[in-house]
This record gives sequence, C-alpha cells and structure tokens, in this order.
Amino acid sequence: MTLAIVYSRASSGINAPLVTVETHISFGMAGFNIVGLAEAAVKESRDRVRSALMNTQFEFPERRITVNLAPADLPKEGGRFDLPIALGILAASGQISPEMLSEYEFTGELALSGELRAVRGVLPVVLAAHQAGRALIVPWQNSAEAALVQQANVLSARHLLDVCAHLKGERQLLSCIPDAALRQNPDTPDLADVKGQLHAKRALEIAAAGRHSLLFIGPPGTGKTMLASRLPGILPEMSEKEALEAAAIASVSSTGFSTRQWKQVPFRSPHHSSSAVALVGGGRPPRPGEISLAHHGVLFLDELPEFNRHVLECLREPLESGSITISRAACQAVFPASFQFIAAMNPCPCGYAGSAIDVCQCTSEQIHRYRAKISGPLLDRIDMHVEVARLPLEILAGSDSGMVENSASVRMRVLLAREFQQTRQGKFNAALTVPELDRFGAIQPDAQVLLNQIMSKFNLSARGYHRIVKVARTIADLEGGDPITTAHLGEVLNYRCLDRTKILI
Repeated sequence: MTLAIVYSRASSGINAPLVTVETHISFGMAGFNIVGLAEAAVKESRDRVRSALMNTQFEFPERRITVNLAPADLPKEGGRFDLPIALGILAASGQISPEMLSEYEFTGELALSGELRAVRGVLPVVLAAHQAGRALIVPWQNSAEAALVQQANVLSARHLLDVCAHLKGERQLLSCIPDAALRQNPDTPDLADVKGQLHAKRALEIAAAGRHSLLFIGPPGTGKTMLASRLPGILPEMSEKEALEAAAIASVSSTGFSTRQWKQVPFRSPHHSSSAVALVGGGRPPRPGEISLAHHGVLFLDELPEFNRHVLECLREPLESGSITISRAACQAVFPASFQFIAAMNPCPCGYAGSAIDVCQCTSEQIHRYRAKISGPLLDRIDMHVEVARLPLEILAGSDSGMVENSASVRMRVLLAREFQQTRQGKFNAALTVPELDRFGAIQPDAQVLLNQIMSKFNLSARGYHRIVKVARTIADLEGGDPITTAHLGEVLNYRCLDRTKILI
C-alpha cells in the first residue's frame, strides 16, 4: 500500500478541527515533504519522525514521501502531528496494518528515541474526538488531563512501539485515569480572616449571589485586595460543564492546564502593567487572555487607574457579551469570557482623599486626572462601587472570633439565592436582559417612586437604572425571593458611592 490516512486534530482557539494526515509513498528521488499550511515546528517533524523510526528499528523508506495535512487552508502548528505522521509512513510502507487506523485519532510529539512527549491543548481534542465517535491515543503525560472527559475513550502511550503494538493487537494500551489530585480540597482564603468591614463583606456577598461586578474604593491598606481574594471561597463549586469549559481554555493557553485546578473557580489578578493582548488575548496563533482564563470565575484588577486606559477600554464589550473575538489577517478566533469583574482603586494618587485620618497631598487637578483614567462608559458597566474605610485601631487589634461569619456560612446563603434565580429565570440576575428584567424584576409601587427619584437626582443612564434593579433583585433573593421593596433599593444606594458623590467621569 502506498497511501495511508490517519486522523488527528489541530488547534484553533478552543476548538480542535479534524486534520486528515494523508501519507503517500512513491518512486522517484528520495524526499520527505509536508504540505498543508504547516508552520516551521510542523515541518521540523520530518527529522524527528525519521530519527524516531530508525531508533525504534523500523525501516524509513528511502523513497519519495508526501504528507498532506488536510484541509490545506487550516493553519497547523506545534509537534502534535509527529505521531500521526509516523504512523502514516509505517502504514503506507506496509510495516503496520492500516485497518485499525480509521478507528482512532492520534496526537503527540515524538522524541528522537521514539518516546512520546506531551502536547498543549489536549482537552479540546478529547472532546472533539468523543463527539466524532473515535478513540484517541495521547502521550502518557496528557493522560490525567484527557481523563477529565469521563465518557470519552482515551488511551495513553509512552512510546511509539507501544502504539504500534496496540494497533497490531499484541499489547493493549491502558485507558486514561483521573489524577488523584482531583480529590483534594483546595485551600482557599476564608472571609473570616477579614476583620470588620461589614459593609464591604455584605457587598461581596451580594456580588457573589447575583454575579455582579464590584469596585472597591478606599485608602491603601484597608483590605480591598484581601476582600477580593476571598470571593472564590463564597462562590459555589463549578459544575462539570463549567469546569470542562474553563479547563479547555487553560489547556490551549501558554501556561497549560494543571489537574489541580479542576473545578476550582478561576481567580485571575493580572498586574497593572499588562498589555491589551495579555488581557483580552491575541498573538499568532491567537491565545486566550486573562479575561478568557477567568471564564466562569473572577477577574480582579487591583489599582484600576494604574492600568493603561486603552487596556481598560478593551473590557467594555466582553463585560456585556461574555465573549471576545480576536481577528487577524490570516485567522479569527472566538474565546468565551463570561467572568465576574472585581476591581479596586484608591480615591486619589496618594490614596487619602476624603480620609478622616490622613491628609491628602493631591491637588484637584491631580485627582481629576487620576480618576479620568477610568472612563464613564466603563464605570457605568460596574454594578456596585463600595467605599472601604480604614479600620479603627480597637477593631484591628481586637479579637472578634465567634462574631465573624466564615466563607462556608456565607456560601450557603449565596447558593440559596442562586437557586432562586435559576428556578425563576435560568440565569444570574446580572445576566438578565431588559425584557427579562421587566418580567422578573417586580418592584412595589412605592419602591418604583423611590427609584424614579434616584434616577432624577443622580442623573443616571438607562444602563445604570437596570443595574440598580438587578442588584436590588439579588438583595431580595437573599431574603427569600420577595418583590423589590424600598428597603432593597435603599441598600443599593449604599453600594453606589460614585453616584452619590458625583465623581463619575
């Protein structure tokens, strides 16, 4: 036989499109050509495959070898095609039977000795192969990640000889099994560690219950970052579907996926020097950014005004749509980015504007320029902005054990409120559309009068109006799912300090 067909998968965003590896061996001048829009790393597989076959005592055909990676217009990158190319050569030269190849898909990089090495982005490959109804053979280093899809038929191999022995029926490969680390409970920071700040803790609970965006404003050292880092501890555990989506994004990222992250709520906290590409994604080929790595989790931006304004403006569309489309001249990739946005900032460059303890050294022009780094449209997309004041010494130095709730007790209320939302509308309150808000955001008549007064006094936008109603809806759900009352709207005003102080830029 001079033609063999092996199935593999490429990487395109978080998708794994099918690649048919066609290997043809013909007479003529000896050569080894790979076609099909292959990048340099793929073309270098010629030397890896040749050495691997020779070092495993297979015959490398000294004839004209042509490998076509179809479809030809799909970019191919990385060393993931080493194993299918090697198997295609062996099948086309008659050294293994091609009959079993159609039942499997293969991915893996080859060492010169024939050993298999891990590749990036295995989880999307497993999902796609399972959907196509074929078994998948992966390097043993990827077995723990591949085992996360429990319904899929995935086998792991350490060496090219193991794969060939399996295809010949001489020795069966082992199925991938989950890593023991999946059963470990993550050590998340507890909300009980934060002394005082009851107002900010209540805002954090409301944000967790309705998945609202939240901005902490206060002097340095008041616990803004500490509060934000406790948010994952009061969020419910991720569902199987959510965990697979988050793991698939991490799998194709530059850092890869660790099984210790399984079902842990993502918490991403990029430095304020991060570029727009690092935040929203990009590169060649496109890789997910921080907002996609925070999918189904939390994106925390500390020192918000210190971020480049252009970088912050890139958040506006993903906050509304829940996804990001990265378009380049040669390709386009869509990454999910449904994250909960949490941020923290100082009230001024020195951090002490409005403080009753320290004197602010900033001029009004400096304060205006500092706050103007955050645009009005971006602030308008933040549901809650909460002041975090400096604690009195007696609270900071005192012991309030037994009076402070831990994360577990707060999580129970958050779970109950989320159950109300899922039963009533099938989504979080923060994700309600305007028609859905009219349907599910029932407001008592006297509360509607108060809301109209709030809109008139603070001159809020239509988006601000709807966000106030959404937060009030969440507060009502925390109290049992009652209609929105004046008490609920009054509490919402406590979490809109930028509206009250007229500092919306």
